[in-house]
Amino acid sequence: MLLKLYDKNNNQQDLQRVIDILNDGGLIIYPTDTTYAIGCHGLKERAIERICRIKDIDPRKNNLSIICYDLSSISEYAKVDNSVFKLMKHNLPGPFTFILNGTNRLPKIFRNRKEVGIRMPNNHIIREIARLLDAPIMTTTLPYKEHEELEYMTDPELINEKFGDIVDLVIDGGIGGIEPSTVVKCTDVEPEIVRQGKGWLEEI
Repeated sequence: MLLKLYDKNNNQQDLQRVIDILNDGGLIIYPTDTTYAIGCHGLKERAIERICRIKDIDPRKNNLSIICYDLSSISEYAKVDNSVFKLMKHNLPGPFTFILNGTNRLPKIFRNRKEVGIRMPNNHIIREIARLLDAPIMTTTLPYKEHEELEYMTDPELINEKFGDIVDLVIDGGIGGIEPSTVVKCTDVEPEIVRQGKGWLEEI
């Protein structure tokens, strides 16, 4: 199912439909400030396991990431010291994934790795959904093979054609990007950029 959403003035019934799907353990595909992504309610372990199977991710070996609505909700699910908080406040919302130590508010599947990726994309659609859900959204990039046409990663109609059978909803938020987020590891003394992507980190 394909649902058109906009940066603002969305129909509340459309937004509620998305929230109901997530609360019921469903999977959605949505735009971010980098690429289109696939996600679910970040506290529902079975839904997270579904995504791990689709992506062929082993949560014991791969970090999982969540989208949070704001900085205060981040501190519920990740351990944030003052310097990292200031760094995130200076750069978010934006195209970054901050790797932090998780808290016990996260499901057991996250605690296998002890770390969690934190996203707060500069995209009004997915942030509004996170706000209304009042919970984190587990998020990962769409499954993609090197030989595939990039349009299947960026055009919501083609994304729906390809993935519509394995997810419960595809959100059409316009043509998406192809550049991933910049990953910043913040579990050691100094933050370290482990993947340079779309975002250019501004130090404070």
